[in-house]
Amino acid sequence: MAIKKQYLKSKPVCKVTFSVPAEEAKKVAVVGDFNNWNPKGSTLKKLKNGTFKGTFDLPKENTYEFRYLVDNNYINDNEADRYQWNDYAGTENAVLEV
Repeated sequence: MAIKKQYLKSKPVCKVTFSVPAEEAKKVAVVGDFNNWNPKGSTLKKLKNGTFKGTFDLPKENTYEFRYLVDNNYINDNEADRYQWNDYAGTENAVLEV
């Protein structure tokens, strides 16, 4: 898994690219508090090499909890900036700082 951040000088946003190697998966989405944990509109595109990839514009100077939804199973990104316990989910969520 990988997270790439590209800060824009002209706008107060960061282009964040999420990459998830999941050759066997049928569907991968990134969900978090930046999209109300809704996988609609946050589905990653499957590339020929089996990696799912997508880029999203997120407002800068914020912290976001997120997870990947891989064929209806939640997983964390091992390259997240940090992890944070979430009482609602009863588990740790990955945290992205932009």
